Amino acid sequence: MSDPTKLPEAEAGHEDDYALDKEIVSEVLLALDAQNHARLAQIFDPLHPADIADLLEQVPAADRRDLILFAGPLIDGEVLSEIDESIREDVIDFLPDEQLAEAVRELESDDVVDILEDLDEPQQQAILGALDSGDRIAVKQALSYPEFSAGRLMQREVVSVPEHWNVGATIDHLRGETDLPEQFYHIILVDPRHRPVAYVTLGRLMSSARDVALADIVEDSFRLFRVDEDEGDVAYAFNQYHLISAPVVDEDGRLVGAITIDDAMVVLDEEHEEDVFRLAGVGDESLATSTLQIVRRRFPWLGVNLLTSIIASMVIALFEDVLSAVVALAVLMPIVASMGGNAATQSMTVAVRALATRDLTSSNALRVIRRESVAGLMNGAIFAVVMGVVGYVWFGVPMIGVVIAVAMVVNLLVAGLSGVLVPITLDKAGIDPALASGTFVTTVTDVVGFFAFLGLASLVLL
Repeated sequence: MSDPTKLPEAEAGHEDDYALDKEIVSEVLLALDAQNHARLAQIFDPLHPADIADLLEQVPAADRRDLILFAGPLIDGEVLSEIDESIREDVIDFLPDEQLAEAVRELESDDVVDILEDLDEPQQQAILGALDSGDRIAVKQALSYPEFSAGRLMQREVVSVPEHWNVGATIDHLRGETDLPEQFYHIILVDPRHRPVAYVTLGRLMSSARDVALADIVEDSFRLFRVDEDEGDVAYAFNQYHLISAPVVDEDGRLVGAITIDDAMVVLDEEHEEDVFRLAGVGDESLATSTLQIVRRRFPWLGVNLLTSIIASMVIALFEDVLSAVVALAVLMPIVASMGGNAATQSMTVAVRALATRDLTSSNALRVIRRESVAGLMNGAIFAVVMGVVGYVWFGVPMIGVVIAVAMVVNLLVAGLSGVLVPITLDKAGIDPALASGTFVTTVTDVVGFFAFLGLASLVLL
């Protein structure tokens, strides 16, 4: 029998890690049933805040409230900032006011803003009331900036010094400060009007002689962002120019905060995840999302898909006579649609991703369209030969092989074209291509595939 006072140890390999997760959840639930706070603290102690957040998400909803009420002191601000947004509101509701106040006081301003912006007004006021007056003012100001802007993303805690200082003066200043940010990467140089003009990395600062002027060791990567700049543009710049941190300025160009790489990468990650979800038409879902929420989010696009399927069915109905006369066409018809849909999805995924990363622009759009068209044509020609032979061998009618071969070439060519043209057109129209491309592309390939296949069959076989 295993010792209940010892935590399960991780073994090598992904499957063992998964088993470890299940075992920890079971251990937590057993400790909760036994009201064993010491055991619970022992389980939580070695875990990273992100792991504790994952644990709270994996615990059944029926047990989550009891766990939070019982283990409240073990859930700190870092855990709150890591919890999935879909259950964060419930977790905050369950936490006692004193524990909630203690948790948010530990956080830097950007993490507090991240928690607050998804909460209802009463919950926002409860958290704001727990902050010191200076922090409360800073957080309120951040919340006044547009949603998804640099002002919401930045942290107010920055390290700035006059641009004329040298290394020695800066090091002495840092050693004498008692309220430095928990993590920072740059010393920002400001002019007399508190406008950022450059920055120096901590590595360059510590490796330079005391009498070296800061202006002589500034970084070439210096960039700044306005408070109203879109966070997606900020994340793109961080990724494109390999930034570690960057100052944020107000409308007068004065320094008001800084954005660090961890926050920028979270935005980039969220945008990638959002694109994947939208391509599938499922919206922003997680394992903690309720059944009713899932139904509400998926229903509209399933409805749109039904309408487009009806359109494809109407095309098939136009050729009812040829289908009745040549039953083999009904057998082969799904192959044409399936191949076209898959080929279009391949092109569309590449195009949507390229638009999101700004690799696909008006300057190279024609080249990408030509490339995808040629690729579709070549694949179509290859599979046309394969299906031509299959159609002939299967049904013993040479012209059936010819019909499906030609339809395959046409549909895969159209699939390559539509997979790129549809996302580009939607993007130009201001519609998110990740959200709407799939439905339109599938409709195009189905309609064209069925029309080409059945139309050619009606001309050749009847």
